[in-house]
Amino acid sequence: MTSKTSHGSFENDKLRRVLRPPTSPVGRALERCSHGVTVWAGSSWAFSIAVLVIIVWLVTGPLFHFSDTWQLVINTGTTVVTFLMVFLIQRTQNKESLAVQLKLNELVAAIRGASNRLIDIEDLDEEELHVLRAHYRLLARKAEQESSLLESHSVDEAEARHRQKAKAVDKPATKPGP
Repeated sequence: MTSKTSHGSFENDKLRRVLRPPTSPVGRALERCSHGVTVWAGSSWAFSIAVLVIIVWLVTGPLFHFSDTWQLVINTGTTVVTFLMVFLIQRTQNKESLAVQLKLNELVAAIRGASNRLIDIEDLDEEELHVLRAHYRLLARKAEQESSLLESHSVDEAEARHRQKAKAVDKPATKPGP
């Protein structure tokens, strides 16, 4: 059994490992390079250069009599670029996903009444996520019965309120005497 202190220490160690920047010079260089390439690849300049390469390739077609080699050049070039971009995009998506999850965890932890059980739910398996999704669909149906669209509650609060309302409906209304 773990004490609160050791569990907190474990969580802090886990957080440090997740947030730790690359420690090797190669890791730091790859981090900077992938960030720079990602930013550049999403720019208008990168798109313009790609269009220019295609135009040059098309214009040179008659020059090379639309040969197999001429076609192989563009096929090989686009395959290599696509292959590298898949890994670069995945790396960027992993980093952005982690950042979003950390921000959401912070919001859940900071909001009074929010269920802390939702922190790190991305670590649940798919079946557990489907069970949780069904739970929230039930909550959404209950929320549709609310009179105000502006109220927001945790799952536990919504279920407790729903049970209280159901009890109130089940009790016969008594009128005060004359």
